[in-house]
Amino acid sequence: MTISYTDRVAIVTGAGGGLGRAYALELARRGAKVVVNDLGGSRDGTGHSDAALKVVEEITAAGGEAISNGGSVTDYDQMVAMVEAAKAKWGRVDILINNAGVLRDKSFAKMEPADFKFVIDVHLNGSANCTKAVWETMRAQNYGRVLMTASSTGLYGNFGQANYGAAKLGLAGLTKTLAIEGAKNNIKVNTIAPTAGTRMTEDLFPAEAFAAFAPEKVAPAALFLVSEDAPTNMIIGAGAGVFQAAYVTLTQGALLTGDDLSPEGIAAHWDAITDRTAEMTPQSGSEQSLSILRKLQGQ
Repeated sequence: MTISYTDRVAIVTGAGGGLGRAYALELARRGAKVVVNDLGGSRDGTGHSDAALKVVEEITAAGGEAISNGGSVTDYDQMVAMVEAAKAKWGRVDILINNAGVLRDKSFAKMEPADFKFVIDVHLNGSANCTKAVWETMRAQNYGRVLMTASSTGLYGNFGQANYGAAKLGLAGLTKTLAIEGAKNNIKVNTIAPTAGTRMTEDLFPAEAFAAFAPEKVAPAALFLVSEDAPTNMIIGAGAGVFQAAYVTLTQGALLTGDDLSPEGIAAHWDAITDRTAEMTPQSGSEQSLSILRKLQGQ
């Protein structure tokens, strides 16, 4: 069955190039009306450009509908205004893809606190701003699809990206709570961890790999995760046409008592504590507490 976005209204942040542009173009091609948001700065978040307007022109030239927005995701009031503009033109907002991002890479030893804070503000707080701006609209509609953009750096770490990694794992955590809170209003929230050759990563890839990791090869996962029949509370890795699922798991663990309830006991039982046999994938934080209670009850 063909996945269509006819009559759906989508906002894509950071859509002036790279992944966001690929998402916006494909959403429009499949019938969505698209708000193309992009501050248009360089990858460290400075400067401006007319990148969003160019993507709107691409969409309209192909027969689609789109408007541009140059608001900064770090400014909540600007994000509220963006949502209101979309509603004024099309009456609703169904889809939000939080894609805007910046890089200020340095080893933690050399990283200034301002660079740490700025990256957190754009990625984590920026995504929260956009999502909050559209949340009540989605609740009132009893329909919403939100996609956060994490990273393998957030999930697994990467040298020189402490700020970026902290923000990106924070987004995975934000997803998990919003997926629970949005469920009763048919709001599905997911996370994508893309690997793509874009302006953000052009100096990290050899030329042949850069082509293999085209943003268009990530877009299928993003579009599926904001479709009507999307799952919720998933973390999906995507790059070069390969798609993977990542999970935050919990081992069965070990109950320690008596003399074993000590640092020495932790050391002695480390293998049992970290044994991944029958590990769980909790769907909420309370499931960790429940698993502990089961241990106490001898189950």
